[in-house]
Amino acid sequence: MKSAVRISALLWADILVLYALFEMQDYLTEVWGLSFTHAAGILNIWNGISLVLQPLFLFAVGTFLGNFGMLVISSSSYTLGIWFLFMSAPPVLAGSTGTCKDYEQECIGTTQKALFYTGMVLITIGVAGNNVSVYSFLKQQPENKSSGAIIGCLRIPGMMMVAIVGLAGAIALPYIKPWTYRFGIPAVCTTIANISFLTGLCFCKYELPGPDRDRIANLGRMFSLRMFPMWVTFVICGVVSSTGNTYFVEQAKHLDRHLGTWEVPTQVLLLAQTWLGMLLAAVAGVIFKGWGILTAKAFGVLCCVAAAEMERKRLGVVRSRGLVDKPDEDVPMSVYWLLFQFVLLGGVEKLLEKSVAEFDEDGISIGADGKPEDELKARCIEIFSKGVSGLGFMCGVLLVFVVGKLSARGDRPNWFQFDLNRSHLDRYYWVLAVLTGGSFVLFVVGRLCCVCVRR
Repeated sequence: MKSAVRISALLWADILVLYALFEMQDYLTEVWGLSFTHAAGILNIWNGISLVLQPLFLFAVGTFLGNFGMLVISSSSYTLGIWFLFMSAPPVLAGSTGTCKDYEQECIGTTQKALFYTGMVLITIGVAGNNVSVYSFLKQQPENKSSGAIIGCLRIPGMMMVAIVGLAGAIALPYIKPWTYRFGIPAVCTTIANISFLTGLCFCKYELPGPDRDRIANLGRMFSLRMFPMWVTFVICGVVSSTGNTYFVEQAKHLDRHLGTWEVPTQVLLLAQTWLGMLLAAVAGVIFKGWGILTAKAFGVLCCVAAAEMERKRLGVVRSRGLVDKPDEDVPMSVYWLLFQFVLLGGVEKLLEKSVAEFDEDGISIGADGKPEDELKARCIEIFSKGVSGLGFMCGVLLVFVVGKLSARGDRPNWFQFDLNRSHLDRYYWVLAVLTGGSFVLFVVGRLCCVCVRR
């Protein structure tokens, strides 16, 4: 019981950091003075690397590290990274570096930049390692009849704790205005969680493994040439997902967030994306049972279309109110129009997580409880699919560059200007809708080809 609680604490800390980093797009544009595309590029490269590392870490876990070794490395890296991020805020080291204390571009010196990028790299390692090993390590803990019953009873309070931490991150954290505290509070919580985990090693069951041939074999199957055409389609899903914490957040930045007299924090959109997206995926899974991946791709198209229409609507309000040259002014349009695209994006991600086993060329048997009978194989496929999606995050950066260059041909204005009000992000969303629709067709053709080859 003690080991389960201590290991689960790592998940609670992860959630709080997730909500703190949700506004990183704002931090880079407002404090660092970057263009919204430059800020989005940094975050998408970071997210992409954290996903690409997961298959590599899974291989390391199966060959020589084990889940325990991975968690020691990842949790320590996570903690150190968020503290580096805290120290990169202008007021923290202003006295020793000779820079100013204001949250302004001129106060960001070389030291702050070095700390920021180092911290993001360390957090990347922490995110990837925790995602690979936390749940697996929890399952490795011994359960006798009494402790198993207790841990079973703790699952509901544990889920409640996850929800409470999520609500705290979405509602309470945004009211803390200084960025130093926004980074500092998650840093303290992550440190406490890591110390709790490391000091509780005597309660945990762990061992240094030899090579796990089953896991290595399952990972090897993922590189099958017959699987390649279908894996390529997942890259597009990654490109679509990369818009969530970047361009979607940029759209929401200056919209009206009032719900009556309450000004709702932007993080509530992430909460809606997570929980309503999960609900949407569950309903779609029942209605379109066995068609999860195709349904996810259809939702991806709808998400891009909704985002394009909402951005067109936002730009219309900006122009009618004369706000084109006033990017810092509030736009009199409700932020809740963006719920459609956030929830659809959440549905896409949850459906892909649940349905990725359909991608296996040999098939995974589903038990009476609706869960895969070969959990190890399903886990390998899930992690590998995240790695492929991570390539999509990074390809999204290249796609923005290419689309921007093509849109500027013939002395026409680039679709991506320094700020959002002069840009045409709606047209980029339409490009994503077309690409996602094309990946839908490619997936169907690739799947049919795999079936024909097996026969």
